[in-house]
Amino acid sequence: MTLETVAERGLVLLGCGKMGSAMLVGWLDGGLPAGSVWVQDPYPSEWLRSSGVHINDGFPRNPAVVLIAVKPQMMGEALPALAALPKDGTVFLSVAAGVSIAAYETALGDGACVVRAMPNTPAAVGKGITAIIGNARADAADMDLADTLLSAVGQVVRLQNEGQMDAVTGVSGSGPAYLFYMIDALAAAGAAQGLPEDLAMQLAKATIAGAGALAESAAETPEQLRVNVTSPNGTTQAGLEVLMAADGLAPLMQATVKAASDRSRELGNG
Repeated sequence: MTLETVAERGLVLLGCGKMGSAMLVGWLDGGLPAGSVWVQDPYPSEWLRSSGVHINDGFPRNPAVVLIAVKPQMMGEALPALAALPKDGTVFLSVAAGVSIAAYETALGDGACVVRAMPNTPAAVGKGITAIIGNARADAADMDLADTLLSAVGQVVRLQNEGQMDAVTGVSGSGPAYLFYMIDALAAAGAAQGLPEDLAMQLAKATIAGAGALAESAAETPEQLRVNVTSPNGTTQAGLEVLMAADGLAPLMQATVKAASDRSRELGNG
């Protein structure tokens, strides 16, 4: 299935909050006609109202893709509306955290082609990363289509099994929040050393963003990049001795990702 087929048959977006909106912006910018998109959302934003898509206007007869982007706790209300849609040739693509493929198969029927995805919020600026896994009905073409759609907002990786999705949630799904908190903490630490708060925040934001961009683009590993900036007995080494202590950042990140992954498993188990 190609994007031309999606434009011809239509795409349904169930829920258009921050994540749904970010993806919709990417698709429209990429050439998907607004008239080929049907959005179901109880509280459409002003931007959505002005985008030209169909809003709360039913469904196309045989949509190519149904993107499920509602919050997990609203899934029980949202899924029955989809059960009546044709299953043959439609890809049901979910970006809801903690909702398993089996849950969708139960709600939609065994014949449904389901692709589960875990994006993250940097998708809003085209810098997201999304992990995907499909059920037995999702063939190579279906996975390629999901990959193409989600690539509109960043990178896409494919998982070997659905069990990996909880760890993905703990690392990249929840990960931006960890970094946002780190920015706040770094800025506060700078202010504590005498910097004006606004300057400390500017330095912290640019440092985290710049280091991330360098880590992604450089040929060296993050470990080597760290070594490159660490002079013996210098200022960076002094700071790293605190972060790399036995009770420092590494065990804290282990506990953080485990807590988020465990919560993802709990959500999946109801």
